[in-house]
Amino acid sequence: QVQLVESGGGLVQTGGSLRLSCAASGRTFSSATMGWFRQAPGKEREFVAAITWIVGSTFYADSVKGRFTISRDNAKNMVYLQMKSLKPEDTAVYYCAVRVAITSARVAMRSEYDYWGQGTQVTVSS
Repeated sequence: QVQLVESGGGLVQTGGSLRLSCAASGRTFSSATMGWFRQAPGKEREFVAAITWIVGSTFYADSVKGRFTISRDNAKNMVYLQMKSLKPEDTAVYYCAVRVAITSARVAMRSEYDYWGQGTQVTVSS
């Protein structure tokens, strides 16, 4: 079993920055992909970014490319999402997820992930 706990959400103005963190526990990953998703009110949960646990290959949604950066710290079992140039449309609950036993970062479907965190709210004011 894997536990994921997100933190770092909050209220920020347009153009501001936030860094989200995801703490993973419960097992050691020999190969996995960690992903960030988000869900705005009334909308489907959508893919944001993913990173492979071992190599660190990354994959981003077009809507965040160039503004968001996903990274990981294997020693601490942490995954991060650095968000810059935030826009009101980035407002959502952000979720961390993990897909085990995979070596590709191109894992963008919600159904492909095995474990999820509870989410952290990000609100960008205009």
